Amino acid sequence: MEKHIKEIYNDQILDEALARFGIAKENVRLLNGFESFIYEYEKGGESYILRVSHSSRRTSGMIGGEVEWLNYLADHGVPAARAVPSDGGQLVEVVDAGDTYFSAVSFEKAPGTHPSRKEWHADLPIKLGRIMGRMHALTKRYQPSEARLKRPEWDEELEGFAEKHLPPSEKKVIEKINALMAYLKTLPRDGESYGLVHTDMHGGNFFVDDGQITLFDFDDCQYAWFVYDIALALFYVLSHNCVSKEDVAWARDFLAQFMEGYNRENRIAPEWLKQIPYFLKLREMDLYVVIHRSFDLDDLDPWCASFMDNRKYKIEHDVPYVDMNFGANYV
Repeated sequence: MEKHIKEIYNDQILDEALARFGIAKENVRLLNGFESFIYEYEKGGESYILRVSHSSRRTSGMIGGEVEWLNYLADHGVPAARAVPSDGGQLVEVVDAGDTYFSAVSFEKAPGTHPSRKEWHADLPIKLGRIMGRMHALTKRYQPSEARLKRPEWDEELEGFAEKHLPPSEKKVIEKINALMAYLKTLPRDGESYGLVHTDMHGGNFFVDDGQITLFDFDDCQYAWFVYDIALALFYVLSHNCVSKEDVAWARDFLAQFMEGYNRENRIAPEWLKQIPYFLKLREMDLYVVIHRSFDLDDLDPWCASFMDNRKYKIEHDVPYVDMNFGANYV
């Protein structure tokens, strides 16, 4: 989260958001939030999540687009934690903060916990692939109800992002990012390969309860290629230095199982899978910039420190995120 957002936020804004949703403050617990303020609360004997986001990150219209799509998917069989209305019947409540504002939304709390290592190596990849396949099949038929609710295209937030947050010493990295984006912009966009997708489906964004997955955190949903969504699911199960025989074997096994589930719900042309290395590289570069923006490079948590180890060299020298064949055998 950017520093200026933390400086604007205060107890009065939180109190107003709680009041809009009829939440008693003594029933609220602050959770870890990366880009927004996240709370868990109880109401009527049920657990829910409250998210408060600043307008510099997402407009109220964009958040409205997120929750409209989320509930559309849930209405059509996708296991996702729905957005729930405020006491005034609104899915998005706007709380003024001077010249800016915060948007408050509430969601059902997904049952269960984050997946265990044992579950990842059981049938979880197949289940996750099937859910994503169903989401992509459904998104082909989805249109936002209002123009202001349309979510951003994949490149809107990436344009100039590296130049803004990387120091001059990262010139070569910036050049690599811009070259990759230029290539991706040449890819075709049609209704069978491109649409509104989650773009953040990893183990931190779903719970498992008695083998059943429930997705949450649709905050990054955007218009992008379906294969980008697939690539990101793979990205987050890989080790940060995915070169050992065991790690590469797991990457192949995960993708094979994931696509087995995916193909039950949606079909993607085999040639699209050959683009996965480019989308893995895009997320690698994006995270590299995000960590520069949001963290002290001299005091990183273990996950970020592991990710950043030798990362500059890998980006500058086009080292694949994982070196494996992405052929037609997965579809």
